[in-house]
Amino acid sequence: MPHNNLDALAVTPKTGDEPFSQQGRAIGANLRDFWSWACSDLVNNAMRGVLAEYIVGLALGCVGSGTRLEWDATDLRTRQGLRVEVKSSAYLQSWKQERLSKISFDIKPALGWDATTNTNATERARQADVYVFCVLASTDKAAVDPLNLDQWDFYVMSTKRLNAAVGEQKTITLGSLLKNTPAKCSFAELPACIEVEANQERTHCPPGS
Repeated sequence: MPHNNLDALAVTPKTGDEPFSQQGRAIGANLRDFWSWACSDLVNNAMRGVLAEYIVGLALGCVGSGTRLEWDATDLRTRQGLRVEVKSSAYLQSWKQERLSKISFDIKPALGWDATTNTNATERARQADVYVFCVLASTDKAAVDPLNLDQWDFYVMSTKRLNAAVGEQKTITLGSLLKNTPAKCSFAELPACIEVEANQERTHCPPGS
């Protein structure tokens, strides 16, 4: 049996009003109900990471239309073509804790897949031009609110500087990151900080260079 068109799906943003249906009839639940059920815990590691990408995208003005690409080589691409990787960490977790979590980030080089060309890189590298490390800094579970942008700390570093500092290292703690003087900024300052760091390296640098 011949296949239908297997090109990438053209995903359009949903409103939340789209109903679940059976045999052509709505069953009384909609997509917003699913979002509320699946995505309300913004402190858990997986959802916090997606939220951090969105927050940085808001600052850069590159999430106003379209949808998130799950497996793209970099998390965000600005209108100017800048590739931005977003990493997040937090002191608090959703579950019961005996102590605050240590802040660390995954920075391992990878064989990135380019969604625009449907091709994989042939060499492991950090695919972005700039890294943004996002720390949900609240240490009070009664007050933590990931939607409050004042509760986030942002640290920006060009991939060139990150490669020079850590080579092919797979993770980095906040303490180690700070020793390498990333640009710390607020949400409002993110675009300017990212631009300054990006100016240091506009082209891809292999790890360890």
